[in-house]
Amino acid sequence: MKLKYITVFLLLMGLVSCKDKEENQTEEEKKTETLFTLLEPEETGVTFINKVANKKNFNIFKYRNFYNGGGVAIGDINNDGLQDIYLTGNMEPNRLYLNKGDMKFEDISENAGVLGNKPWSTGVVMVDINHDGLLDIYVCNAGNMEGNNHDNDLYINNGDLTFSEKAEEYNLAKTGFTTHASFFDYDKDGDLDAYILNNSNIPVSSLGYAEQREVRAQDWEGVPDIFKGVGDMLLRNDNGKFVDVSEDAGIYGSLIGFGLGVLVTDFNGDLYPDIYVSNDFYERDYLYINQQDGTFNEEITDWTSHLSLSAMGIDIADINNDGHNDIFITDMLPEEEHRVKSVMEFEGYNIFDLKQSKDFGQQYIQNTLQLNNGNGTFSEIAYYSGIDATDWSWAGLMFDMDNDGLKDIFITNGINHDLTDLDFVDFFANEIVQKMALTGKKESIDSIISKMPIKPQPNYAYKNNGDISFKNANKEWGFELPSRSNGAAYADLDNDGDLDLVINNVNTPAFIYKNNTDSQLNNNYIQLKFKGPETNPFAVGTLAKLYFDGNIVNQELIPSRGFQSSIQYDMTFGLGQSNKLDSIRIVWPDNLTQKLENVAVNQVLTVKHSNAKETYKLPKKDTKKSFLTELKTDVVTAHKEDNYNDFDYEGLIAHKLSQEGPSLAIADINGDGNEDIFIGGAKNQSGAIYIHRGNGKIVPKKSSVFDEDKEFEDVAAAFFDADGDGDLDLVVGSGGNDVSMQRNYGARLYFNDGRGNFSKSENELPSTFKNISTISPYDYDNDGDVDLFIGSRSVVGVYGISPDHLLLENMGDGTFNNVTERLGYDLKNAGMVTDSKWEDIDGDGKKDLIVSAEWDTPKIYKNTGRRLSKMNSSLDSLYGWWNTVETADLDGDGDQDLILGNQGLNLHYKPTEYAPMKMYINDYDNNGTIEQIMTMQENGGDYPIHQKRELTEQLPSLKKQNLKASDYAHRTIQQLFPKEVMDKSIVKKVETSASVIAINEGGGKFTIKNLPPRVQLSCVCDITCTDVNNDGNLDLIMAGNNYEFKPQFSRLDASQGNLLLGDGNLNFTWQDYETSGFKIRKEVKYLKQFKDKNGKTYVVAAINNNKPKIFALNE
Repeated sequence: MKLKYITVFLLLMGLVSCKDKEENQTEEEKKTETLFTLLEPEETGVTFINKVANKKNFNIFKYRNFYNGGGVAIGDINNDGLQDIYLTGNMEPNRLYLNKGDMKFEDISENAGVLGNKPWSTGVVMVDINHDGLLDIYVCNAGNMEGNNHDNDLYINNGDLTFSEKAEEYNLAKTGFTTHASFFDYDKDGDLDAYILNNSNIPVSSLGYAEQREVRAQDWEGVPDIFKGVGDMLLRNDNGKFVDVSEDAGIYGSLIGFGLGVLVTDFNGDLYPDIYVSNDFYERDYLYINQQDGTFNEEITDWTSHLSLSAMGIDIADINNDGHNDIFITDMLPEEEHRVKSVMEFEGYNIFDLKQSKDFGQQYIQNTLQLNNGNGTFSEIAYYSGIDATDWSWAGLMFDMDNDGLKDIFITNGINHDLTDLDFVDFFANEIVQKMALTGKKESIDSIISKMPIKPQPNYAYKNNGDISFKNANKEWGFELPSRSNGAAYADLDNDGDLDLVINNVNTPAFIYKNNTDSQLNNNYIQLKFKGPETNPFAVGTLAKLYFDGNIVNQELIPSRGFQSSIQYDMTFGLGQSNKLDSIRIVWPDNLTQKLENVAVNQVLTVKHSNAKETYKLPKKDTKKSFLTELKTDVVTAHKEDNYNDFDYEGLIAHKLSQEGPSLAIADINGDGNEDIFIGGAKNQSGAIYIHRGNGKIVPKKSSVFDEDKEFEDVAAAFFDADGDGDLDLVVGSGGNDVSMQRNYGARLYFNDGRGNFSKSENELPSTFKNISTISPYDYDNDGDVDLFIGSRSVVGVYGISPDHLLLENMGDGTFNNVTERLGYDLKNAGMVTDSKWEDIDGDGKKDLIVSAEWDTPKIYKNTGRRLSKMNSSLDSLYGWWNTVETADLDGDGDQDLILGNQGLNLHYKPTEYAPMKMYINDYDNNGTIEQIMTMQENGGDYPIHQKRELTEQLPSLKKQNLKASDYAHRTIQQLFPKEVMDKSIVKKVETSASVIAINEGGGKFTIKNLPPRVQLSCVCDITCTDVNNDGNLDLIMAGNNYEFKPQFSRLDASQGNLLLGDGNLNFTWQDYETSGFKIRKEVKYLKQFKDKNGKTYVVAAINNNKPKIFALNE
């Protein structure tokens, strides 16, 4: 949950009491048959309702997890081949339903003795704790009622459909405020150990971002005992007694742990189980890597680049059948934009920054889908995949819902009361306080909670498209019914070869969805049942790998998944149209293995541990030669940003503009045949020259002239012969977004003495004092000296206004005149320029100027030999957030094509030609300050994407309209401001965010083709072209990432660099990181090639706030 809102209510705790509102179901049953059918409780016999009602002494104000709901466990408790169901209740007794066949169930809870006597049950897992071949039931309990006994329950299966509670006997009772548990053999001694997931009971508002991750819950000072509880626990099974080894094993047990999900899997392929914990609120998730000695290392920041903030349920599976497991975690970002603005508030950047400094990591309100890169890292791709926003979500389950051979995603959704409704928070809370002040009476809980909105939301079903993207299949698959769903589990309840669903709801009957794949689709399947060894008869931890038609489908037998729930032990695999499996590899928890070959489909296979005779050995890694090899750069200084915060001055911009360095330039400055490197410095950091000694080895060269200019922020640079003396001089452009520093934002010229020593020119270059982004030298007028184009990205402190650019004519002696107005007049409309190149586009022998720009189109300025004039082209309709442009003859027809780097498609807001994003720039309140309002288009209207509070803080005049958040959410920008104001606005737009190639067809016509999906997972900030594999075809090397967004927009960090091999026919194939050898996880600003005197090629990447990286091209 997002507790910021509940904190407001806690202030009213002395005033409140509640009664719950029942929601009338009005949704009509769909007449068309869908893939899943919701069965009626009267039909199935499963009539359980998890009724939750606020009481005077126990309610949503006193227990923040009041609406988290119950869990589901599915397993065959009597070994009759039918899967039975256990449902947990919060205020209701738990229920066990025996499967009688044909989707009919019998409630045997009372006779079985499993109702429970604790007031608040949460997670549940079926597990054979005493390895007698019968599934037992472990029930987690929580709640913080005074005197509450929240010991967990362990129901031992007696074999006659009755159970005996024995948690105390196994030392599994007293474990804290438990959300869930997972049983697995972490030490590979043959028996099942346990991870107990606890949710700290301490008020979040009391923590203040305390850096006490290492302090165990019971050791916190100044905390009342009722809040202490215990942190997460790792319990080792010592002959049937579970012993707490958490601290010795390296498991955190702090009060800042708010665990809502736990999943066990082997992340690093060493055959030892690792542990992932998803934490709610501000604590980051934990990824514990098993060290094979009884201990774990927590390594989440090494493996991931950002996480969900309010992380809830978790599942792990392989979404693209590459043999590597991916991670899906739910959060609470709504899908509909109007609902985002009605119920969400995002962290301010300063709080976000503070949390980073205290090792809480990069966390954002969004579902996250971590794509496994196969190299010990993940790339987060939820926005690209289309599964980022599903409202207040709980369980996220990855399983093949239609048996097509691809894992789909199912998400439970909804909460009993809309706790984060901003209208309730902003207006009703104030009303209560005013009423108290007037009457002196406290408001009752009933009165307050009855006024909380109730807005059930549909669950989500996403069909896997097979290209790491998903399609919302709610309508076709039958999940349009709004609900308040929590725990969920899947199983083949009717033994028809597809997976059905069981869902636990708050205040509505539990759902049982029958899967109709067997009757509707012609897809094949296979089911695996496992007979494990004596101490683990249900074979928990067994790995199955299926090989068919180029797919590698793997699954580990770990029942605890999603949210507070556990799934069927038998595995069901969809196979699509495949008629045969090439092989199935089984790896048992003790590393014994067996291989089944040429396996027929549409059958149930029982695999026995007793038949496994070989010990599985990890396959030896192929030591194939990569295309590039990273070289050591120990002697290079790291770029280090200052702490300027753009958002303090411009509150409505989406990302910083002040962190675009370091600049990078390449040239042989000392005539030794090796190309050398200049890397610019950040503010108060000197730029540096690195002399290339050959073979990619560089050494720093002391240059006091750069020390004298260290107050400048170096964001662009180029070498060229400025004074005609035959050596290469250096021009460096300064930029940034600090209004107090803008007189420093210009270009500086340094003369080379021919030996690589530089001195600053006494003549200042003309300047516009804007945020410089690019410098491109070229003798455009063919008079024998080299001229300069200097492009700027923005007007300092006024984002959105197009800055001036400079065309500087070299007078032949190293001095330059500004001839922009006279000879480059059309450049005034170049826009917010990000990059520039000189290249002959029209084949007349003279290089033209190509510029990329954000909130604009790429533009070509034709060089007549005397002046530059805008050339019309089909690029003029390609509105994007263009970061960079590179030129090359990609199709071998003799003319120059373009490669254009954009923001990519891993974005929450994806503009299209039919629904562009726009930026309206104006002084809306006539106070002399320019504001920029970004909008998204829906049904023809342009709706601001800013939150109401964000906009009214910048434009206090809007407060006079006294808008409710829900009213604001439905207003277009034209409805917020008078027509006479809107008519004065500058409007810019974006219609595509994809990075593309533009093939030059001549006559100003270009054919646009999107680059491959892996490129679109982040922004592309620079590109270089060369033939990497010596096949005669040009290949593309590109890199990017941008971290400097406001928290509500997440950040672009999924790229680790891209190597695309070309085939000469405009097809470019992305290479994995092991094959490419090109891997950079940081923010790459510039990417350039350089050579040594023997002609060997290297690539250098200038990285923001980090050391540069150098790669050698392997021959």
